[in-house]
Amino acid sequence: MAEQPIEVTNSPTLSPVSKNNQATMEGSLRIKEMPEMMRPRERMAAYGSEALPTYELLAVLLGSGQQGENAVQLAMRLLNHFETLFALKHATYEELTQISGIGPSKALRLMASIALGERIEREKRLKHGPITSCEAAGNYFVSVLKDLEQEHVVVLFLNTKNEILRQKTIFIGSLNTSVAHPREIFKEAVRTASAHIIVAHNHPSGNTEPSQADLDFTERLVQAGEMIGIDVLDHLIIGETGFFSMRAEGLL
Repeated sequence: MAEQPIEVTNSPTLSPVSKNNQATMEGSLRIKEMPEMMRPRERMAAYGSEALPTYELLAVLLGSGQQGENAVQLAMRLLNHFETLFALKHATYEELTQISGIGPSKALRLMASIALGERIEREKRLKHGPITSCEAAGNYFVSVLKDLEQEHVVVLFLNTKNEILRQKTIFIGSLNTSVAHPREIFKEAVRTASAHIIVAHNHPSGNTEPSQADLDFTERLVQAGEMIGIDVLDHLIIGETGFFSMRAEGLL
């Protein structure tokens, strides 16, 4: 659903401000000239980030606007330009800097904040303990791979208790025999002293049905794992909202 950046969310302790009054105030004043109750940074400090709508959080991140436009107005225009946070998340440096008011510094600040948020989320997921089922592995990888626009082959390297030792992207690109080779996976498995691995790759189309190349690759993985004593617990195909488990479907 598209973000609605012109809707004002007030904290419970603030008196309501109409959209028309806010637009008039913001159009004629710099943020530092606004009443304190209207300034995003001051409101965030007093009431926390949950009291701010998305465009005000962006305004805090941007820090400033440009001539004739304060940071709040710039943030609203930025959200209107990309329509959704999903689109903003995937915006390139070039796309951001083409927007009036978004120079190199602001563009890099936006990209860094998105990347930092993703790394925090990834670290949190890595601490969730052992992988105990095909469903748990599938849900984990959906959160990691669902938004990617290219195929990625990602591997979880596990110890004997199925606890995650490491997560690593092994390949980027179409899964075929000339690119994806089990030796790269098992070289990392040996290096990390892994007992088991779980392999996943995404289908950007959203279709989770395995191709013949997927099935052939799985067979090669299992054979290589048996030779060196490292179990392939599953190979998952990830779509936008769901997944296909080779083990759950009896194909591994």
